Amino acid sequence: MKLRTTLLAATAMALPFAAQLGQAQAQPVTGLYIGAGAGINFMQHQNHSAIAGDFSEYEVASGRASHRPGIAVVGSIGWGFGNGLRAEIEGSWRDSKIKGIAGPGINPDGGSGGRSSTYAVMANVFYDFNNVAPWVVPYVGAGVGYAWQKFSNLHAYQDSDEECIDGGWNSVCSNGHRGNFAWQLMAGAAFPIASIPGLSLTAEYRFFSVVSGGSVRVNAVCYGEFNCSTNSRVGAQYNHSVMLGARYEFNKAPAPVPVAAAAPVPAGRSFMVFFDWDKFNLTDRARAVIRDAAATSKSVQHTRLEVNGYADTSGNPKYNMGLSMKRAQTVAAELVRNGVAKNEIVIKAFGDTVLLVPTGPGVREPQNRRVEIIIR
Repeated sequence: MKLRTTLLAATAMALPFAAQLGQAQAQPVTGLYIGAGAGINFMQHQNHSAIAGDFSEYEVASGRASHRPGIAVVGSIGWGFGNGLRAEIEGSWRDSKIKGIAGPGINPDGGSGGRSSTYAVMANVFYDFNNVAPWVVPYVGAGVGYAWQKFSNLHAYQDSDEECIDGGWNSVCSNGHRGNFAWQLMAGAAFPIASIPGLSLTAEYRFFSVVSGGSVRVNAVCYGEFNCSTNSRVGAQYNHSVMLGARYEFNKAPAPVPVAAAAPVPAGRSFMVFFDWDKFNLTDRARAVIRDAAATSKSVQHTRLEVNGYADTSGNPKYNMGLSMKRAQTVAAELVRNGVAKNEIVIKAFGDTVLLVPTGPGVREPQNRRVEIIIR
């Protein structure tokens, strides 16, 4: 019930943000980004068994440790590939208080407890579902790495009045740590902030596990007269985390200009300049067209020259927007070299939002790699 309540609370906390996100446009993450998050962590019962070092067959105590809800904090740096896939390196910390250890050899009234802290370095892969809605991007992910679990004042006594001192009987205490392979699964959603390009708020659930195996050095006082060194065998660790956070993408392009912005061209003369794939340099044919456009602008009355850049769909939207702007800027510079006043030129970039030849995504179409010069 506690986990269900927490999930509902996290969803309710994220909903107010959605109200201000209606104008944001979900675009694939491209290039470098950083992220951080924090929330509540629920650790499942974890098995422990302490074996006396001087008596290898003698099990001092064994039991299952139960934990109180704790906290989880993560920070990451990653790279988006522009097609929904992201890869990142993450550091995390989880901390919870052990409220008790129950099992054979442990007096339930004798007092047991301690604290568990887990530090991990993980390599994660995510996939973003960018076409669900303009204001939200659901995602799923998985990761592998290495984790260190540290125990502070982990203790369990057979008798209620005994502690980890000479003369005790089967008392087990530890301030040790162990490391092992870790893995995790993630599911969440990002909410882009329209007023701050690149910034998104996130809400997610994580299942995190450190595999069983490994031991923690402990001190056990056994048989009332020997202070024995022992190993505590540690079982698998399972965590459920619900977190809120933020992600920032560097050099995020503004949302593409809506298709409606490219209205039908009013009466006027227009010229078309075409480009090679993934290029913005001018060919000899392109220079000839620009010279013709410059000469025409001098011979007719006009108020401005619009220079509109476009791209095909072979790249991701952010890259195409930048490429179409470079093409438009190159053509504008050539017009100036041919005698057109710079203040008469208006430059716009449309990326792959307005296609001369309709195609699907990822298509190299020569007629869509163009700049249109319109004399108004």
